Amino acid sequence: MSLPQNLNQFATLVDIVARLRAPGGCPWDRKQTHASLRENLLEECYEALHSLDEGDSEKLCEELGDLLMQVALHSQIAAEAGEFEVGDVISSINNKLIRRHPHVFGSVEVKDVDEVLFNWETLKEKERGTDISMLASVPEHMPALSYSQEIQRRVAQIGFDWEDIDGVIDKLAEEVKEFKQADSQERRAQEFGDLLFTLANIARRLGIDLEAALRQANQRFYCRFTHMEGVCRQRGINLGKLSFDEQNTLWEEAKKEVGG
Repeated sequence: MSLPQNLNQFATLVDIVARLRAPGGCPWDRKQTHASLRENLLEECYEALHSLDEGDSEKLCEELGDLLMQVALHSQIAAEAGEFEVGDVISSINNKLIRRHPHVFGSVEVKDVDEVLFNWETLKEKERGTDISMLASVPEHMPALSYSQEIQRRVAQIGFDWEDIDGVIDKLAEEVKEFKQADSQERRAQEFGDLLFTLANIARRLGIDLEAALRQANQRFYCRFTHMEGVCRQRGINLGKLSFDEQNTLWEEAKKEVGG
């Protein structure tokens, strides 16, 4: 069987995936379903995010290809079941982009990004109908921090938001006080959730992607702690047997060596 040609074309990817799913194709690909591929899709999304965080354009190119493969594979599975084809997927997003950008493909005029976002939410409301919540389309399986920022962003579009960031910071101080006063584990968990929710609001207002910020903080911690472990190995020291003050001294050394 001849090797696929025109490897820079999307149609070639579609043909490759169809061949993998066909009789005599790949046993793994033939076995997959929409449900079995859920974790794969999520993993590919996170790997693409990681390459974005790293600023690695070469890796990003590769990861976007992996995401595109997931689109082609799900579309092929759907086509085999008579649900839809990849052309329907492409047609759907093209129509949506044209419909939601009347300031580009129509006669609507906008003055800034805020007006674009307001019009976007208005168009989405018309599409979903007035009896469905504007929050209903936010995927519930999103990471909790991202979900928090997204639902807050949406309600802010219709004015349900603090007038300025000072009000949110005052709210944060209030939530800290309530957390300190919590008298049960259940109450502490609730108040801690409110704390995170308020922090998500502050991050959104400052243009900070809370998930990305936390991933970066996690990575900084990882680099610093592994540096501490390396120093201890070089010095013949057991990190676990050091006092907290001694560990903290190593931590400060690590911060100077690896940044932050």
